[in-house]
Amino acid sequence: MPERLITPGSSSTIETARGPHGVALLLFALVWLSCVWFGSNALNPNTATRLFAAIALVEHGDARIDRYQSLTIDKAQFGNGAARHYYMDKAPGMTVMAVPAVWAVNAVSGTRSQDEVIDIANPRLRAFLGVRLSLAVAGSAALLTAFAAVLLLDLGTGITGSPAAGLFAALGYALGSVAWGWSTTLFGHAPVAALLLIATWAIWRGTSGPRALGRWRYPVMAGLALGWAAAIEFQAALAGLAIGVWALWRTRRTAGPVRNRLYAAALLSASVALLPVLAYNEIAFGTPFVLGYQGVVGFQGMNEGLFGLTYPKPFALWEILFGLRRGLFWVAPVLLLGVVGLVRLIRTPATRDLGWLAVAVVTIALLVNASYHYWDGGASVGPRHAVPAIPFLALGLAPLWASLERRRARWAAIGVLALSSAINLIVVSTDIFAPEAMLTPVWTRNFSGMFLHGKLDTVLNLYAGWAPWFGFALYLDIAVPLLGLMLWQTRRAERRVRVQGSA
Repeated sequence: MPERLITPGSSSTIETARGPHGVALLLFALVWLSCVWFGSNALNPNTATRLFAAIALVEHGDARIDRYQSLTIDKAQFGNGAARHYYMDKAPGMTVMAVPAVWAVNAVSGTRSQDEVIDIANPRLRAFLGVRLSLAVAGSAALLTAFAAVLLLDLGTGITGSPAAGLFAALGYALGSVAWGWSTTLFGHAPVAALLLIATWAIWRGTSGPRALGRWRYPVMAGLALGWAAAIEFQAALAGLAIGVWALWRTRRTAGPVRNRLYAAALLSASVALLPVLAYNEIAFGTPFVLGYQGVVGFQGMNEGLFGLTYPKPFALWEILFGLRRGLFWVAPVLLLGVVGLVRLIRTPATRDLGWLAVAVVTIALLVNASYHYWDGGASVGPRHAVPAIPFLALGLAPLWASLERRRARWAAIGVLALSSAINLIVVSTDIFAPEAMLTPVWTRNFSGMFLHGKLDTVLNLYAGWAPWFGFALYLDIAVPLLGLMLWQTRRAERRVRVQGSA
């Protein structure tokens, strides 16, 4: 049954539908499977440094990566001479999330890194790291992206009353953009994007009426999500601040005691989520108040401004959105439709505040990316630092879909989503780490150089010896029926909504 939703700043109410449970379960399975099915390079420097730190924590109880430091350029150095040690140069959130996977594989297999020759050409080392990476991704980035897709389904359904609109938005985010590819790695961009969306959903649902305002799970969920996003990438606190301000506005007319309890629960939860950062810093550096970024070696640009952040450069912003080498809309054209949808979201009084929040988060993510010295992200398909903007652009796909009355227009929108998904399937099945110098990496490397020649990375050909095309075909054999069943369930849900609306 629909829930009565109080429109912020008004005493009126509107009906808000829930994302269909059957569709949500199928969507979660499809997105999670799609992220874990394809592997990524465990010796990519950015991934490797996080994995090395997790291995050090599990095997030695410290965070030093001295034994592995020659295999990654992403590292921090502290001390000199005999007291010189190397550490991960990132925020510790993703490393902390990888620790359970490393511990589990070590425990089950009985193998440790000390049994391996630390050489980048050693295939045993690649397999050792790859298995741990795949399991870590399955329990972190893939899990968060799948969960966020389900919540976007619910959010899109709620603001439009259409399950199909919610599903269109969720698929555009999870499988129609580079959020998919970056959810196959141990990078922090996709998890941060998911956590920001999770916090937004929790605040939106948690302020939907008097009953919702009395439920502790919503402020706790929002606080944990925002706190953990900052633990993964420190700059996520900027978008988190915008979401926090939006939460204050949504609750501005709530009774004082209730409002204070909500704020206290959210702040306490966010503080708890940040404790692992302090614990990691204490283990690594002997104090909670030293960051790995302070010891970065080899990247002089990190000395500019605040760890490489200065001011937005117009050229970088253009390249992030439209440039052939990194342009977001080239690898996810469906998000252009999301921009149109956000305008519709803002024009509708009941969703205006949510639309402005989405614009604020997108703007913050893009400006932070354009302010960074290494804005292009090095080896990357698409602008990886702008990934946190993607779910908020995709949110606009829901009202866009709901506004399409002609069948021809809906088929055109489906075509754009299918094109975006095909592009990202090619990327995720080959290599999300495109070389820096390529002008058109998706076409030159991913499609022409790898996909057409069967140079694919599925978990079955990486770890079970399957032929690459067989692993790819089996994925389609599972994913296509899941998608078909999900569309059938969505169509049934749409019919129920129409019947309820006409009753």
